Amino acid sequence: MPDDNWKLAPADIEARSFAMIDEEAGPRGNWSDEDWRLVRRLIHTSADFDYMRDLVVSPGAVRAGVAALREGAIVLTDTHMALSGINLRRLGSFGNSMACLVDDVRAVSMAGDSGVTRSMAAVDLAFSSVINRGEGAVWVFGNAPTGLLRLLERLGSDPSLPVPRLVVGLPVGFVNAFESKKALSESGLPYFITNLSRKGGSNVAAAAVNALAAMAREADRQGRAPETPAP
Repeated sequence: MPDDNWKLAPADIEARSFAMIDEEAGPRGNWSDEDWRLVRRLIHTSADFDYMRDLVVSPGAVRAGVAALREGAIVLTDTHMALSGINLRRLGSFGNSMACLVDDVRAVSMAGDSGVTRSMAAVDLAFSSVINRGEGAVWVFGNAPTGLLRLLERLGSDPSLPVPRLVVGLPVGFVNAFESKKALSESGLPYFITNLSRKGGSNVAAAAVNALAAMAREADRQGRAPETPAP
């Protein structure tokens, strides 16, 4: 049994967890303070310190993600689990809409007609029906390598499509999970968060968005203007 101090408030549990992570992590290498807040959140969600070593965050991606959320960018997820894991309270009043199209009847029909996965069809549907007004989105993948690969394929073949404000590419698994993340890291997209391993998942992908949302709320309270770094 734990000691008598186990009946803690949620905020105290989180603070103690972060303190334990900071202590056990030791030297943070090249992680900046803002990037470390992201890394620490992923470790907190997964209890896996490998994210210190295999996470890849493109330069400026954290600031770009924070700015995108504060400016009301749409958030598109590959699973309902990732969607439900995003803390709406942390998004405050930024006006972000969120969607997971994998079960949309149009995506289901497109997948059946063309023989692709529903995750691939959901990406196509997003471009044709959700973000067809030219705005960039925050794309979140925690489970579907085919969805992430489809996004990269579409962006590579059609330069008129809106460039994502941020891609969180953390699909878990064996078939094409690592390969899709390696492709993202080599895609030339300006802002992405991924990891070069088989690990990931909808909960970890949602945690990445929650880390950015927490920073967005903090910046908003402090009255700082949104700042997207130059790619």
